[in-house]
Amino acid sequence: MRPLTEGDLRAAFVNASAEELRLLEPPLDLPLVDWDHLDFFAWRDPRTRSRGYMVAEIDGEATGIVLRRADGNSRSRSAMCDFCHTMQPGDQVSLFSARKAGDAGANGDSVGTYICSDLSCHENVRIAAPLAPSEVRASVDRRIDGTRHRAESFVQRVAETAGSRR
Repeated sequence: MRPLTEGDLRAAFVNASAEELRLLEPPLDLPLVDWDHLDFFAWRDPRTRSRGYMVAEIDGEATGIVLRRADGNSRSRSAMCDFCHTMQPGDQVSLFSARKAGDAGANGDSVGTYICSDLSCHENVRIAAPLAPSEVRASVDRRIDGTRHRAESFVQRVAETAGSRR
């Protein structure tokens, strides 16, 4: 990813209200981010743990979405993240939803998927050893490419109707 400033991040969000942008809390380590090794940028809001943010490059443009984590805990023993395809203990994968951009979002349409609770998918795919005994290990490059593609596709689904907002 290309390096982004706080201003770039705020300008990238396609499904955020003016109030959500005002409350957006960038990560404290933003000046230290190694952008060359990121497939997408995601973080949890330090003040509101049910909120997260994700920014991906879509057609060369930074495109961001606000995520909401569903309440409740998983009772399953393990779960798989839909982005990085990593098996995790059930409490480390959460259902996140994002209000669609534009009129669709204003009418209550949203998109949801299961993602690593700490939004660290880009790090998980770079771990050399499998995280679970039953996990099939693909090449690291294929896992990275797949994770990036699935994250970008999710952001695109949320941003589909955002043409008039950007």
